[in-house]
Amino acid sequence: MIDYDTIDILVHRVYFFFESGIILYVFTINAIYFFLTVAGFFCLRRYHSTFSREEKDLLMKSPLMPAISLIVPSYNEAMTIRESVGGMLRLDYPNYEVVVVNDGSKDDTLKILIEEFKLYLSARDVEGSLFTKPVRAVYESREPIRLLVIDKFNGGKADSINAGINAASSPYVMVVDSDSLIEKDALFQMIKPCLEDPGQVIAVGGTVRAVNDCDVLHGRVRRIRPATSWLANFQAVEYLRAFLGGRVGFSLLNSLLIISGAFGLFRRDALLEIGGFEESTIGEDMELVVRMHHHYIKNRKPYRIVYVAQPVCWTEVPDSLKILKRQRKRWQRGTVESLWRHREMLLNPRYGTVGLFAFSYFFLFEMLGPAVEFLGYFLTILGLVFSIIAPPVAILFFSVSIMSGMLLSTSAVLLEEFTICRYPSWRDSWKLFAAAIAENFGFRQMLTLWRVQGLIDGIKGKRGGWGAMERKGFKVVGKA
Repeated sequence: MIDYDTIDILVHRVYFFFESGIILYVFTINAIYFFLTVAGFFCLRRYHSTFSREEKDLLMKSPLMPAISLIVPSYNEAMTIRESVGGMLRLDYPNYEVVVVNDGSKDDTLKILIEEFKLYLSARDVEGSLFTKPVRAVYESREPIRLLVIDKFNGGKADSINAGINAASSPYVMVVDSDSLIEKDALFQMIKPCLEDPGQVIAVGGTVRAVNDCDVLHGRVRRIRPATSWLANFQAVEYLRAFLGGRVGFSLLNSLLIISGAFGLFRRDALLEIGGFEESTIGEDMELVVRMHHHYIKNRKPYRIVYVAQPVCWTEVPDSLKILKRQRKRWQRGTVESLWRHREMLLNPRYGTVGLFAFSYFFLFEMLGPAVEFLGYFLTILGLVFSIIAPPVAILFFSVSIMSGMLLSTSAVLLEEFTICRYPSWRDSWKLFAAAIAENFGFRQMLTLWRVQGLIDGIKGKRGGWGAMERKGFKVVGKA
């Protein structure tokens, strides 16, 4: 005879066990992130350059400053390429070149570049040790700052970056998205860690922020303001949380696992040593940094991969749910691919804090976190419907999930205000605070669902390409 009372008690206990575990999981992930944010606050407040203003002025006039090649992979960027490349040609740095790689664009990207910057066909050899799709033509500019444009057959973003690395003539390369604007002193800010520790720094990441509705003139952001769209402001808060909180903390431990594909500086010889960017993964930026850690630790080579908050790259974030969904699913697939490819680092003491802390954090929380959070929502609602769990338990789960999310987001906005403080008006800051609170009621849960879908796609091995998004273009004021 079936004892239904015993089964009912067992179901309730198992349900309570899983629900408690998920609550503990969500609390742990947010506690770790809050700790990283607090560490980031003290780091940013205490940060000071080893160079005085006078020393910086002398360095900026010196022909001995390390040369930098800006690599700009481009695919169908006719809406933004004129402003972004124009801004890159006006940077405050004594020794650099711009290498734009047109990856077989189907729009007028190449035509705009040729006409706007008066390019001419060049016989320059751009072949190198990294295999890429064939190059169709090479163009150069007669501008004072050297501009090189490589027109090649379509091969994807990683393939385009590798073509740029082959063509680069500098010891350092900076990868910048073609829909992005970088601040005038960004090159100096990014090269500073390399000047301070030239023997060990192999990669530097900077901050990426949303440019939507900011005023742009001559390829430069002239007035910073929140976007008119709530969707863009939610992403602006996300970027603050990820860069000023998490990445500063991981950088302190030399455990930074990701440098944004939109804005990163690398030692060229280090890239060539590990074979450049991997073309077979959708998350080429994260995979590259994880592979750098893997290679240098395995071969017992001293190195540092650092993040600096001051240099800022401004990029247009998706302003439609359709494009945002595609982007976030692609990002999650990239995370799955990168972590699984280097899974031997997971909880491996041989890889120090990278394997024991950073890699494990990303594996357990960034990769699996969306599935656990989604499962928590599902079990809580199901438990309430069938009276398996008491309402106070459900309230506890939603409180931990939502309140901790609000704490992290508002802390990130406060961190920006007390350290960098880019927004000129208190009204602008209040808009971000409002977004930091409102994002936890619907937007975050929607992202969780999309990331679960991306996780499933990554497990299935689903492939993808550039993931180009619809552009509105920059809000240009005046005439460029």
